[in-house]
Amino acid sequence: MVFILITTFFIALMGLAFHRTHLLSALLCLEAMMLTIFIGMAMWPNNLTSSMLMAPLIMLTLSACEAAMGLSLMIATARSHGNDNLKTLHLLQC
Repeated sequence: MVFILITTFFIALMGLAFHRTHLLSALLCLEAMMLTIFIGMAMWPNNLTSSMLMAPLIMLTLSACEAAMGLSLMIATARSHGNDNLKTLHLLQC
């Protein structure tokens, strides 16, 4: 099971590194990485102390907030630039 989780995480990481054409694909790769970490944290509750049992739920909540912020950023860039290509986003441009 550990091998599957590590493989899934690195596949999402490679997808984020190599397929950087659209913002939506980058957000999907980030979401896959966060869900893999969540599954890994939820599968091993014996390693967590009693004060850290809520850590997977807190991480899942922050992941949902990150996804909402990413989608709102994608909508804003699609409205202003007309597409969601990452190459059209120049962060150093005023």
